[in-house]
Amino acid sequence: MEIKVLGPLAAVERGVSVVPSAAKPRQILALLALQADHVVTVPTLMEEIWGENVPRSAATTLQTYILQLRRRIAVALEGDPAREAKDVLVTQHGGYLLQVQPGQVDVQEFEQLAASGRAAYDAGDDRTASEMLGRALKMWHGPALVDVRVGSVLELEVLRMDEDRMAALERRVDADLRLGRHTELVPELRVLAARHPMHENFCAQLMVALHRSGNSWRALEAYQRLRNTLIEELGMEPSPKLQRLHHAVLSGDPQLDATAHAAR
Repeated sequence: MEIKVLGPLAAVERGVSVVPSAAKPRQILALLALQADHVVTVPTLMEEIWGENVPRSAATTLQTYILQLRRRIAVALEGDPAREAKDVLVTQHGGYLLQVQPGQVDVQEFEQLAASGRAAYDAGDDRTASEMLGRALKMWHGPALVDVRVGSVLELEVLRMDEDRMAALERRVDADLRLGRHTELVPELRVLAARHPMHENFCAQLMVALHRSGNSWRALEAYQRLRNTLIEELGMEPSPKLQRLHHAVLSGDPQLDATAHAAR
């Protein structure tokens, strides 16, 4: 089964979608997909669907949802004598497990590529880091599980995936800065800074890219925009690191052009 969660939820078996239209079965499938090949306990599934207000009929209702998912899987498996729906959506002691082949869940592939990119970055191989992280980021097609109603369990999973995506993006931009791709990065960083007006790292990266592209005055503008936003929204000044970068741009510090980690 090929599963995608980095955007709209998709689960396809032999070319047939097994994603239900009803909200709660979709939640169950999404959670099982994120924990593919691992048991998701019944209490965890109940918490995701009903939160703290678990009805008395929860166990029976959950079994009904599982049956609905198995029926969709069974339709997709028609003509396959080697497998049945219960072999894909497996009942385990205390919970359920969605069995998939390695490499069939996009978030797992994203994590592997991001880890390889991070290792290359830490080793100073910026070209490989940029390539691997770029491939990982291209796997995203919108916010994670954008078309699934999320409960307390999935909410944390989505937050984790979003943070991993942001970390990969920041590291890929850093690698590109170290490769001297300043001018090419400016349009992308302008968009990122606009979408995340209080994100200091994106602002810092934009400032470095602009300064190294010969637009130091625009780098100072970017700093001022972020500073104004932080003061208005949070009543606080930018971090000391960003203030030092601001001073380096103001003073034309030659180290800013030579230091690979200036954005940090």
